[in-house]
Amino acid sequence: METILDLLRKTNAVYMNDHFVYTSGKHGSVYINKDALYPHTDVASAVGALFAEKFKDSSIDVVVAPALGGIVLSQWTAHHLSHLTGREVLGVYTEKTPDKNQILTRGYDTLVAGKNILIVEDTTMTGGSVKKVVDTVRAAGGNVVAVSAMINRDPVNVTSESLGAPFSPLGILEAEAFDADTCPLCKQNIPINMSVGKGKSAKL
Repeated sequence: METILDLLRKTNAVYMNDHFVYTSGKHGSVYINKDALYPHTDVASAVGALFAEKFKDSSIDVVVAPALGGIVLSQWTAHHLSHLTGREVLGVYTEKTPDKNQILTRGYDTLVAGKNILIVEDTTMTGGSVKKVVDTVRAAGGNVVAVSAMINRDPVNVTSESLGAPFSPLGILEAEAFDADTCPLCKQNIPINMSVGKGKSAKL
């Protein structure tokens, strides 16, 4: 079976040795462009199959992920879990509020209450977004059985302990992140990549 990095490379979603601005505003040399993955439904389905295979014996009832990209992951993962387990597994998502929280809307809170939940995410750099999903699911009465991500970019700091739930990513691709004012790439005058990441809105 292909690994998660194999699948991401198949859609040219892995960027190395360049200068990127991450969602957090920090800078680094490695970037996972998940938006390059999602249009390729066969590959996105294969990613969902990797998640499903990993957690097929965990008695998952509902897969939850943060919008927007996580919607694709939750749907494909739930689809493959349903086939592997022979019972319906639901796929839902949280939405970001203006204050950057992650909340269950559309009545999805009623679908996670009292259920075994798998939370999936595209990449984790700080784990902040997925931790908010964990807290929201628990507040709605869901039992967070496991948390996973396609790629964990900071395996030292993003762990089961930091997320407060069992965490096991599909892959690890370490990416050191720097504040803009201490970024060694900036100091070397390496141009920021303006085609992916948050480069377009970066202050140069």
